[in-house]
Amino acid sequence: MAKAKRRRVRDTWKEKSWYTIKTPTEFGDNDIGETPSRDSDFLIGRRVEVTMRELTGDFSKQYVKLKFEVNNVAGDTANTKFIGHKLTTDYVRSMIRRGSSRIDAPVTITTKDDVKIKLHILAITVRRAKSSQQRFMRESIIKQIQAASKNRTYEDIIESSVNGRLGSEIYHNIKKIYPVKRVEIIKSKILS
Repeated sequence: MAKAKRRRVRDTWKEKSWYTIKTPTEFGDNDIGETPSRDSDFLIGRRVEVTMRELTGDFSKQYVKLKFEVNNVAGDTANTKFIGHKLTTDYVRSMIRRGSSRIDAPVTITTKDDVKIKLHILAITVRRAKSSQQRFMRESIIKQIQAASKNRTYEDIIESSVNGRLGSEIYHNIKKIYPVKRVEIIKSKILS
């Protein structure tokens, strides 16, 4: 009886190299992880999600998730670009209480340096607001954010929306219309 031929199994893990993933310079050029790849070209377009706590060590910002995408590889370092952020759903749900109103205001803005960004702003009122008041507050939020974006750069808008300063600015102008408990930018996405 003839022996069956054994096929050799190729171990693809031995062919792969490890690459260090770094954040963009506006986020401190920090290491955020490592990833294996057979070829550096396969890394381009790979997405990484990291919390603000992991990036800065600040436990009070663990509900902020930052999204990065690998855009170039130099040696064994994969450099990324910022593509957006979002707040965790459990944090957003914890802010909303019975008897209050949730006002969502999605808006697409263009910064001073001609970068398009889509922002989703959430305002939560102290008491339930009438639909006409909610509509007026939504329009006011959109007008304010569009006016603010015309004289700010992309980096300034991203930094102030991620750390909460932009939400605080909106809060101080909106509370004159109706009592507001909180204003947060719950999501951002870079369009260009």
